[in-house]
Amino acid sequence: MASLLDTLTQERLLKDRDAAAEVVRRGEPPHVSLLRLCDAGLLEGGLSVGYGVRPDELVGPLTTAMGGPARRFKVVDVRERPVLELHVLAGDVSERWEVEDLSALVHNLNSLYRDAPDVRAVAELGEWEDALQLWCVDKRTLPRLLRQPFFAPRNVRALTPSGGR
Repeated sequence: MASLLDTLTQERLLKDRDAAAEVVRRGEPPHVSLLRLCDAGLLEGGLSVGYGVRPDELVGPLTTAMGGPARRFKVVDVRERPVLELHVLAGDVSERWEVEDLSALVHNLNSLYRDAPDVRAVAELGEWEDALQLWCVDKRTLPRLLRQPFFAPRNVRALTPSGGR
């Protein structure tokens, strides 16, 4: 079986293999190494988001990392009470989203762009070093990643072809 770094290198998901080799610890569970790599900024499409970041503050960096039409996603208005509500515009679609936390934003963006092949899916890898680790992954790569034991995102059901609908 290929190592975590071999698999990520083969899929072209690492920014710098040598730097990644220094970050990964021998004997560490691979899913923990993946969190560590994301936090270190070594995964292509990886984002490490601090706990204090609000969903409306994450929209720009996240939709940029998602790519494709998601880059044109706009927040038209933000309401803070009683729950954070975003009035969003994506092409011809105008919606109001209640987003209690970053996971709700990730869920809504994944749902909105589910059928857009050129928009990366957002995987919630988990928490590491007081930050949420997110990974924007090309949808063509996603089926292969989902078969890897190191890839165990919190939102795995939403990332599977039949999940999240």
